[in-house]
Amino acid sequence: MRILFIGDIVGKPGRDILRQQLRNIQDKFSIDFTIANGENAAGGAGINKRIFDEISNYGVDVITMGNHVWDKKEIFDFIENEPRILRPANYPKGTPGKGWNIFSFPNQLKIAVINLSGRVFLPALDCPFQNIDLILSQIKGQTTHIIVDFHAEATSEKQAMGWYLDGRVSAVLGTHTHVQTADARILNRGTAYITDVGMTGPRDSVLGVDKELVIKKFTTSLPVRFEVAGGDIQLNAVIIEINHKGQAGSIYPFQSVQEAL
Repeated sequence: MRILFIGDIVGKPGRDILRQQLRNIQDKFSIDFTIANGENAAGGAGINKRIFDEISNYGVDVITMGNHVWDKKEIFDFIENEPRILRPANYPKGTPGKGWNIFSFPNQLKIAVINLSGRVFLPALDCPFQNIDLILSQIKGQTTHIIVDFHAEATSEKQAMGWYLDGRVSAVLGTHTHVQTADARILNRGTAYITDVGMTGPRDSVLGVDKELVIKKFTTSLPVRFEVAGGDIQLNAVIIEINHKGQAGSIYPFQSVQEAL
């Protein structure tokens, strides 16, 4: 089966390029299942129900989140009852929403999607390494097709998670830092890995934010209100091919650009 994983969607530009290109990408590469990180989808921080529905209607099957999951308070109105949106699983017990879920196909194939947050330079949640062990023990026997979105800042923490899960999951895909890394590979025991999938949003920006505002912040150290940039839009993703045993046969980084109208 072929999985398309789309890097962090940033604001309206990120949603626009999905609307324009996603169905064609899915058809061209015979995609069976599409996952996207949507933690920046609403104005650059968080998500609400309208935007969740919008992205879903473009052809995304599951939306994962990250440290901006609670930035739009409207999420509390639907996250508890919406199985297609996942927040980091290592939030403390009792936090609204799900951190992982299993999705079924008509041919009885199942795929598990897990969302985790790192702890280096990010809020100190529960240990993601201990948390993933518990989740995998619950998934055992249900499916061998397992995709992990590890939303983390530090490259070292992401690489450690990749090696920790090598041979135990189908893919460990890094998100959060918004720059696609050049280290996509199949690890020794059959797990697809990339440190960061990248960003789907304004190309001529700083991580999706208007570049002049970020430069002003760096050069003056004064408070600046960040805004999502305009201009050309990029779509960053990876395509993973998984065999019947849940092992990855390939991981293909994908980039597309939509010029500004």
